[in-house]
Amino acid sequence: MFKFILQLTHINNKPILIYTLEVFQGHTEIDAIIVVGLEGWLNVISAYVKQFNITKVRWIVQGGATGHQSIENGLNELKKHFDSAAVCIHSGNRPLVTQKVISDCFETYRKYGSAVAAIPCVDPIFESENGFVSTKTHPRDNIYRTQTPHIYNLAELLEAHEIVKEKGMEIPISTCSLMNALGKPVYLSHGSAKNIKITLSEDLDIFRAFLAVSKDCWIKE
Repeated sequence: MFKFILQLTHINNKPILIYTLEVFQGHTEIDAIIVVGLEGWLNVISAYVKQFNITKVRWIVQGGATGHQSIENGLNELKKHFDSAAVCIHSGNRPLVTQKVISDCFETYRKYGSAVAAIPCVDPIFESENGFVSTKTHPRDNIYRTQTPHIYNLAELLEAHEIVKEKGMEIPISTCSLMNALGKPVYLSHGSAKNIKITLSEDLDIFRAFLAVSKDCWIKE
C-alpha cells in the first residue's frame, strides 16, 4: 500500500511514483498494490499505471487530510477484500527502495510479526527548542532512522486505528510510531542510505545522480 503525496514530477520522462511502483511490481512477495492518492489526481495516477504496465495495482483510492487518514482509507479498502494479509506500507516518494530492502522487511515480519526498515544514525544528534541554539546532544550509538516499507498484519493495523480513535489519542505521523504508542515493539529490518525520501529540490538532484550512475560504480551494500 502506498501513501501518496503529490510526487508526479517527471524524471527522465517517468513520474517518481512509477519508479517506486516498478520496484514493488517486480518483487515476488507482492501480490497486489493499492495506491492512496490525492483528490483530483486519481485518474492521472490510473493513466500512468496503465501506461507503464504496473499490473499489480488493483485499487486506487482517495486519501485523507493527513497521512494517518490516508493509510486508514487504504486499510478500509483492503478489509473489503481480505480477512488477513501482510500489509506493506511504503511512501510513493521513496523510489530508490530496493528488492533487498523489501525482502529483508518481509523476512523480519515473518520472524516477529512486524517490520520497519531502518538505518543506524551516523550524524551527531542535537536537541534544540528554537532551531538556533542547542545545549543538549544525544548519543547516536543506539539511534536509528526509520524509513519505509513497514509491514504489519492487516487485522492488527485496523485494530490499532480503532483503538486510537476510541481513546482520543494524539495520532503519530508514521505507522511505526502509532504502533509504538500503543505499546507494541518495533522490529527493525535493514534499510538503505539510498532509500531517500524525495521532499526537497536537493533530493531530486540526488535521485537524478543515482539514476545516471550504474550500480557497479557504487560500493556494494
